[in-house]
Amino acid sequence: MLRVKEPQRSVKFYEHLGMSLIQKVPQPEAKFDLYFLAYDSPKSLSPGAHWSDRQGIIELTHNYGTENDPNYTIANGNSDPGRGFGHVCISVDNIQAACQRIEDAGYRFQKKLSDGRMHHIAFALDPDNYWVEIVSDNKAEDTEHIKETDPSTYRMNHTMLRVKDHTKSLEFYQDILGMSLLRTSESPSANFNLYFLGYVPGANNDVNTNPLEGVLELTWNYGTEKDPNFKYHDGNSEPQGFGHIAITVDDLDAACKRFEDKGVRWKKRLTDGRMKNVAFVLDPDGYWVEVVQNEKLKTRSNW
Repeated sequence: MLRVKEPQRSVKFYEHLGMSLIQKVPQPEAKFDLYFLAYDSPKSLSPGAHWSDRQGIIELTHNYGTENDPNYTIANGNSDPGRGFGHVCISVDNIQAACQRIEDAGYRFQKKLSDGRMHHIAFALDPDNYWVEIVSDNKAEDTEHIKETDPSTYRMNHTMLRVKDHTKSLEFYQDILGMSLLRTSESPSANFNLYFLGYVPGANNDVNTNPLEGVLELTWNYGTEKDPNFKYHDGNSEPQGFGHIAITVDDLDAACKRFEDKGVRWKKRLTDGRMKNVAFVLDPDGYWVEVVQNEKLKTRSNW
């Protein structure tokens, strides 16, 4: 979940990336609305599916009135004091043509393909300056001269979070949340590792993650685990921006009981507050993980 200042501008941006607004959940009594966007074309991985039955989705939260406040800004997670969340990522067919299409529409980049030493990835900026990584299903050197791109084939690939202690985080996401380690990328010369996790049965740390949706990327910078005072920002205290990731489960009550039995830390149990259809557990860095019912497997809420 990403908080946004002006929902119309944000939705327009993500629609330009090929996504569709598949659900809007107005909450006027609480003075906010939720916008769920995903790839929904016949060429997508989950065409026509309910938002709770997809692996790749972006939830935007708009708190009423922010669009009229000239001083309201979002913390994008990539500078202090709000560093923690890093980016979302889409995978595309032909990365040069895809990036050119985004640039031609007037959108800004944090990193173009030609910048720096990594010429196979780019980072666009959404209207709130959140970073959107762009990776390619095909090798960049094979698509250099292709001028066409088909956004209906794009994927909502992953979300990146920085973590203090990779061992604790990997244990949480694998043993508690049931994910598999799909791929590891080690960069000792730059003092960091990347870990890609997701729900892929039988995965054994050698999966090509670019064609997938709903992957979680954890970035571990060497040495942070040894600093007792080091802490990443969860995005929910000031300065705010990123809110949470989410998983859907087969049976919400049973899943929450299992989490309780495993001794997780809770931000919100099912019984807390007025919303009895969502829970939030805390990962080792204090990031919020929303837990909701997969409505295809068992109907619980009238979303």
